[in-house]
Amino acid sequence: MVNQGQNRILILLFVGVFMGSLDIGIVGPALPSIQSFFTVDERILSWVFTIYILFFMLGTPVMAKLSDIYGRKAVYILDILLFTIGSVVTITSISFEMLLVGRAIQGLGAGGIFPVANAFIGDIFPPEKRGGALGILSSVWGWSSVMGPLLGGLLLQYGWQWLFIINLPITIAVIVGSLYILPMGERNPRITFDWLGIIVLGVTVTFLAYGINQIDTNNFISSILSWDVLPYLVLSVIFVPILWKIENKAQNPLIQVDLFRNREVKLVNSIMVGTGLVQASTVFIPAFVITSLAFSSQEASFMLVPLVLTMALGAPVIGRLLDKFGSRNIMLIGSLAMAVGLFTASMFSETFYIFIAASILIGVGMSTTIGSPPRYIMLVESPPSERASGQALLNIITSVGQLVGGALVGAFIGSYAGELVGYQYAYLFIGLIAVAMTLLATGLKSKEEQLKTGY
Repeated sequence: MVNQGQNRILILLFVGVFMGSLDIGIVGPALPSIQSFFTVDERILSWVFTIYILFFMLGTPVMAKLSDIYGRKAVYILDILLFTIGSVVTITSISFEMLLVGRAIQGLGAGGIFPVANAFIGDIFPPEKRGGALGILSSVWGWSSVMGPLLGGLLLQYGWQWLFIINLPITIAVIVGSLYILPMGERNPRITFDWLGIIVLGVTVTFLAYGINQIDTNNFISSILSWDVLPYLVLSVIFVPILWKIENKAQNPLIQVDLFRNREVKLVNSIMVGTGLVQASTVFIPAFVITSLAFSSQEASFMLVPLVLTMALGAPVIGRLLDKFGSRNIMLIGSLAMAVGLFTASMFSETFYIFIAASILIGVGMSTTIGSPPRYIMLVESPPSERASGQALLNIITSVGQLVGGALVGAFIGSYAGELVGYQYAYLFIGLIAVAMTLLATGLKSKEEQLKTGY
């Protein structure tokens, strides 16, 4: 049984993760209004999402490592404070560049909330209860995404800034609760920080995201070979082995590359790249619906409700099924449902009810691949001393997928000047990625094999 103290901690973690995830879900409905407010094109607009994910990815390993040094509680509160500062900058933005700075600060803070919260689950719950606890925590992705389009539809009439103002009362509640409820955790000042690793990682993914974003899919070959794309892609490829070498030699590496010696870790992180791509594509659903069904911005924001409500209801169910059936079966079915949903959305985007059905299928898939199953796998495969690093690694890999996905979808849309065909091709391509995820899931361990491995 889960005791009362564990329940209080779980509720507080849920609220904190809700706050960070809300600004991923809520930015979708806000994009059309932000575009009109600052008068930017579709390709540039995608950076509202991309820069958040970029700094989210950088913040994840930094804050996870700091939590190992100074304790989880102190770093958790620091992350929330950073998120608050970023929200204020975003709300008060007088230029698109200032908006991107605010989103970057938000992402940096949010990046630390997730691995610390997941590590708390590994610390306070026994192995047989972690699936259910992670399922509850993972359901926040669905509930925050439900609130995103609902709040978007209600608040957009007052200005897109109000979609971010709602962060502020949540941050106050989480900070106060953290001071009184969260345990301090162990400190380890002997751990050194891998500054070179974080710099090289940041440069690598920035080059990759920018290069992909500049691709013109309508003139693919000539675009790839242009000076706007090729140098950035080449540099990102060159920096990957450099980063790997740095992390192998680091005393306390930013990325726990030794975990990649584990076959299960390789498989689940490969799947999570695809998960990030799919998650990034869902941010563009309101804009997709405006183009395909001629909806207004407020009406389009509600089109995310079927997807995210499915995620919200499905995540805790998936957590319970996970304890019963194991992660392999759950992720296999979820990835397949996701692929079917993406293909359907691409091919029947102008039919309202079929688009709703497609969104539900995508939601079923996302509640598995972004929820508790991959988190559970990493907890099982990571030694107790590396749980935070293992969760951070999972978030880094997912964020790489999100960065690439946001840039890629933006490139498809921009290549066709925001026309419907650009959205259709983008979702067709992401559907192929989901098929690859399904094939990878067949290689995961069975439930019995996992129980033999668990710490």
